[in-house]
Amino acid sequence: MAQADSTTASQSPTPSLHPVAISELRPTQMTVGMREVEQKRQDWRGLAPTKSGQFLGRHMIPVVRGPKGRYYVVDHHHLARALYEEKVEQILVSPVADLRALEKDEFWTFMDNRGWMHPFDADGQRHPRTALPKSVADLVDDPYRSLAGELRFAGGYAKDTTPFSEFLWADALRRRVDPKTAKDDFETALQKSLEFAKSPDAAYLPGWCGPHART
Repeated sequence: MAQADSTTASQSPTPSLHPVAISELRPTQMTVGMREVEQKRQDWRGLAPTKSGQFLGRHMIPVVRGPKGRYYVVDHHHLARALYEEKVEQILVSPVADLRALEKDEFWTFMDNRGWMHPFDADGQRHPRTALPKSVADLVDDPYRSLAGELRFAGGYAKDTTPFSEFLWADALRRRVDPKTAKDDFETALQKSLEFAKSPDAAYLPGWCGPHART
């Protein structure tokens, strides 16, 4: 097993200012909320041509450098997918760790222990890390991730630093909003989600900002 030294396994590498092809980015999750992806596509289209460069400069994709020098996305999967769909070829990245010295199994163990991977499918079932897509183009839709994202924008909960916090909310909503409503009646699904988010039953979730339970 390879041993990481203080340089090759740095936790605070120098930010990268060179563009990376979006097609080379490796996801660390299996799904996205396509509703959120579509909104980001619309936001991109609404930018003036002279503002696109500034936007990309302000929205670097956080990545971990892994075996074979690959770039593994640890946040902003929705933005990466949206820009891919909009035919943007390259984007700036912000490395959060350089783990190129690690062998593959050690790398994935480290990623899992740091909460930098989320190999759960659209039904909330965990899969082996080998099931992770090789490209942002292969991310599939999870309606409950869309619901969780919209719930946060609606004030249902606060942004939180917990890794993949939106997916924790998505899994909770998956158990409380039936699939047909989540897919076909988004407004009703969101209202049910807000009711749950403001109840003491959601207090265990990251970013909860509902009332305290009465004693």
